[in-house]
Amino acid sequence: MLSNHKFVLFFFLLLCLPIVFFLVAPHVFPPPPRESLIPISDELDDQILFRRASAGSSSHLSSGTPHPKLKIAFLFLTNSDLHFAPIWDRFFSGHPHSLYNVYVHADPFVNITRPGNTSSVFHNAFISSAKRTSRSSPTLISATRRLFATALLDDPANAYFAVLSQHCIPLHSFTFVYKSLFESPSFDQSNPDPTSKGVRIGYRSFIELISDEPRLWKRYIARGRYAMLPQVPFEKFRVGSHFFLMTRRHALLTVKDRILWRKFKLPCYRSDECYPEEHYFPTLMNIKDPQGCTGYTLTRVNWTATVKGHPYTYKPHEVSSHLIHRLRLSNHTSSYFFARKFMPTCLKPLLAIADSVIFTD
Repeated sequence: MLSNHKFVLFFFLLLCLPIVFFLVAPHVFPPPPRESLIPISDELDDQILFRRASAGSSSHLSSGTPHPKLKIAFLFLTNSDLHFAPIWDRFFSGHPHSLYNVYVHADPFVNITRPGNTSSVFHNAFISSAKRTSRSSPTLISATRRLFATALLDDPANAYFAVLSQHCIPLHSFTFVYKSLFESPSFDQSNPDPTSKGVRIGYRSFIELISDEPRLWKRYIARGRYAMLPQVPFEKFRVGSHFFLMTRRHALLTVKDRILWRKFKLPCYRSDECYPEEHYFPTLMNIKDPQGCTGYTLTRVNWTATVKGHPYTYKPHEVSSHLIHRLRLSNHTSSYFFARKFMPTCLKPLLAIADSVIFTD
């Protein structure tokens, strides 16, 4: 009789195993990640472009002249119309193209109206290698690297690479931005490096390398607890704004990277903690050359009233000289260069104060 009871108990436990596994497994084994958003064809196209940029570009400036004019490459990431094109056109107006270049990565799967004005700096700025992008996915990493590769190949005089979005606006004149980056001996207050003539001899990338973000661990394990190892241990993992200024040397280093990209392109099984574009670039810089980075960005963002991971969006009635002056204030430098995020309807009030406030330094 006792053996029969044991048999019944054993049989009952055997039947319960699938139920127990169903209840416990999700806590022990993470669910399989969703399908990657990057098609193989896009990946192959990128590899060809990145190899060309890696082989044909130098981290040192060379334009065939003994003393080339250093340029700023303005890289715009967008999946909508460039609503603030008129204010950016005014920002560049009157300045020679020998000082800057403009490149736009526009999602080809979105119906975007390109500026019809042939005199606009955006008229022929859209790169042909653009692919589909999606927020909080590795596609934004790929898009940024495509912009880097295109700018590296296009002009060897591109010395700084400013990553911007369609929601960004300038807070200063072009002259202020250019002189602050290339001539001011005191703009980067965290590490002034002047020559005897008052011009910096060492250029650093203006990118955040934040290590004390409260949800950093959850973001680190978004692909799985051990998915980032061994190349990216948690103590090297960083977070920062996707909108930064990077030196030519660091842009080339980013395009050449293969190892960290294999980790960050892995799809997440926790979408609420997955922001690859905010982690890949800071982590890569932190591992490769943290001393070559300032640890802060030059694009001001208001995170006091976020909505689903988006920063505060300014409305037309908030645009004023007081707002511009407040957005310029920085604890790291003499001023921020750019700011986001603004509603498209802010264009008219921004243009109204452009010459009298924004471009008056």
